Amino acid sequence: MLTVGDKFPTFNLSAVPGGPEGLKGDFVQITDESDKGKWKVVFFWPLDFTFVCPTEIVAFGKLAGEFKDRDAVVYGVSIDSAFVHLNWRLNHAELKNLEIPMLSDIKRELIESCGVMAEQAGAALRATFIVDPQGIIRHVSVNDLSVGRNPQEVLRILDGLQSDELCPCNWKKGDAFIKA
Repeated sequence: MLTVGDKFPTFNLSAVPGGPEGLKGDFVQITDESDKGKWKVVFFWPLDFTFVCPTEIVAFGKLAGEFKDRDAVVYGVSIDSAFVHLNWRLNHAELKNLEIPMLSDIKRELIESCGVMAEQAGAALRATFIVDPQGIIRHVSVNDLSVGRNPQEVLRILDGLQSDELCPCNWKKGDAFIKA
């Protein structure tokens, strides 16, 4: 699995765009060069039309504005096709208002490049990468398939990374830093 300090892999994936555009049925291509110069939060979920996954996706989507305020974009990725993503958005009440794109890694290329394949499930683990504007991984976390993530914690970690300071346990934006 890729880790902190590694270069995030190149990718070129079809996606359902976030926002109202995502409900029109037109797909877009998102690559590692998209949103150049921004921080990227890339999170993987196992499969569409499941139970834990939409809770995470909706929570990340609700924080899209917070991430944008920090010059960061959020990409959600699973092995499902863009057609499946679109159908899920159209038929799941909370996903209809999703503000982040849903990327399709149907060939499992990005999942395998990142090393986050749950082999027995044939799908991605619940992995989250924070990638700096130079394409370097600055944070990675992975949960078992049964446990959802806390997107607020991902936002907190992004704040800490962007501060370029020493941040103590449970630090939040606006709190004091550790002075060495």
